[in-house]
Amino acid sequence: MNKVELRRSLLSRRQALSPQQWQEQSQKICDQLQSCSAFQQAKTILAYFSYRQEPDLGSLFTSYPQKHWGLPRCQGQELAWHNWQPGVATTTNRYGILEPEADLPLISVEQVDLILVPCVGCDRRGYRLGYGGGYYDRLLSQSSWQTKPTLGITFAFAYLQELPINPWDVKLQGICTEEKINFCVI
Repeated sequence: MNKVELRRSLLSRRQALSPQQWQEQSQKICDQLQSCSAFQQAKTILAYFSYRQEPDLGSLFTSYPQKHWGLPRCQGQELAWHNWQPGVATTTNRYGILEPEADLPLISVEQVDLILVPCVGCDRRGYRLGYGGGYYDRLLSQSSWQTKPTLGITFAFAYLQELPINPWDVKLQGICTEEKINFCVI
């Protein structure tokens, strides 16, 4: 199966989750993250707002207000990371994804301790299948970002043995599902 077919299949399966299943599995992912030392030690974490039934990390935002949360804004073909806290206004971008307001302070790469990367699917080697826009691959391929710890976030049914890959695909250091966190050999 190629990336387009696999993406379509995994998104269809994700959309088939009932709201209750989606919330329960999302909470289990949040529980897994809370037990992870990389998460516990991180002060500044880049995350995302759930879109199209991606695992919802919202309970982490409210449970850990002392952490600095960086949420992305699409700026052309790049992601800009803004400091965001629960209760602060958001806006919806052209793709229908929530974003922090543009006037919120930016987070620099030097501040980042952990990146939680949304995934349509992942494989055991650490490769990620996204929506196909390349935003995260472009970000993570930059030398200044390559040393930052990355955890792909996906549901267990989308954690596969092997994904088709392209030369520009960037490996993540670990994958978190509702069942466990697996660290990949890079």
